[in-house]
Amino acid sequence: MSTINLKITDETFAGKILNEIRIAVSGERLTIKDIIEARVYAEVEAYNDKLTETFTGLVQPTDAEAFLNGFKIKKVKRIDAEKQVYTALDAFQKNGFFVLIDNRQAESLEEEILVNNESTVSFIKLTPLVGG
Repeated sequence: MSTINLKITDETFAGKILNEIRIAVSGERLTIKDIIEARVYAEVEAYNDKLTETFTGLVQPTDAEAFLNGFKIKKVKRIDAEKQVYTALDAFQKNGFFVLIDNRQAESLEEEILVNNESTVSFIKLTPLVGG
């Protein structure tokens, strides 16, 4: 199975990119759930490795306040990745955000897509997501 270096962006409705990261995923056939989980785990792992006062990610951690393009952590501590993933998956199902794969909207968590190193997955948040 090959590793794909997937481009992930957070965007406004107008298409302005607010944040961009790359994550490694195994294989080219993934579900939307796989992509959301991989993104959240990568963001939480990167934060937990450094434990800084700011977190840039899909889900706002508990005890954090939003600021431009991220969240300020009130008390620096490790973030619970499982809670973040649960919050993100729940938010997708409740239309808290849209996911576009190469400008095509994903409809369900179980939807399978083909990705490659040129693919872009865009997240368009509709409401703030608060979790772990």
